[in-house]
Amino acid sequence: MRFNSIITLSVLYLPVSVLSNPALNQIPRQAQPAHSSQSSEWLPWERISRNDSALLVVDHQIGLYQLVRDFDAVIFKQNLLAHAEIGKLFNLPVVMTTSAQTGPNGPLVKEVLDMFPDAPNIQRNGEVNAWDNPEFREAVRRTGKKQLIIAGIVTDVCTEFLALSLRSEGFSVFANIEASGTGSSLVRDTANLRMQGAGVHLMSTFGVLCDLMRDWRNTNPGVREVVSYVNKYLPTYGILMRGHASAILQNGTVLPGAEKFI
Repeated sequence: MRFNSIITLSVLYLPVSVLSNPALNQIPRQAQPAHSSQSSEWLPWERISRNDSALLVVDHQIGLYQLVRDFDAVIFKQNLLAHAEIGKLFNLPVVMTTSAQTGPNGPLVKEVLDMFPDAPNIQRNGEVNAWDNPEFREAVRRTGKKQLIIAGIVTDVCTEFLALSLRSEGFSVFANIEASGTGSSLVRDTANLRMQGAGVHLMSTFGVLCDLMRDWRNTNPGVREVVSYVNKYLPTYGILMRGHASAILQNGTVLPGAEKFI
């Protein structure tokens, strides 16, 4: 029994490089049943096109926020806001939704609502899976986009259920793993494995940002806008930029011997 448990745990914690290998985690095409939700056109790697993508904010509610235990609370709030602001930065269509918000789940985080006062905000009264709500389905389809960037609380229900439903409908799904939270790392990892197995692309906030930006020389948004976003939500790179700017603009000096490392 102990030997079997060790094998099970080892599988759950395989390196990402192994789990992301389509040869290891994708059902061979000839073995897929006719009703398989994994599209025959699915590729193990796909770029996000800002011209064909929309951003979904799923149940980022003040009550559900308190269930998140796989992130530090302060960091997760930043991640949640960073996810939403990607839609604003790249002028993407945004669809928001809540689950039973008049109860303990509560409304969406106010800062997110303030970002998108005119975006659809579908208040589901009972459906756990957002895709089961006709109004939400219509709002998503009305965007006309086939690539959907999503994040929600909790990862194993609100994000996962919707992601799997979207895949079954033929959408390309990019799940922001930093802006989805749940009760434990085990639950998170299990949900991510299930989504990945269905062809959902698991990405970080920075990954989504860079794939949409593509090139530092691009405009609308330009570097100035991207730098402001990075300084606000990705402080490690933001501080790096500040240090570089300080050295250039404030007559910074090089430590003796440091010049040989550049």
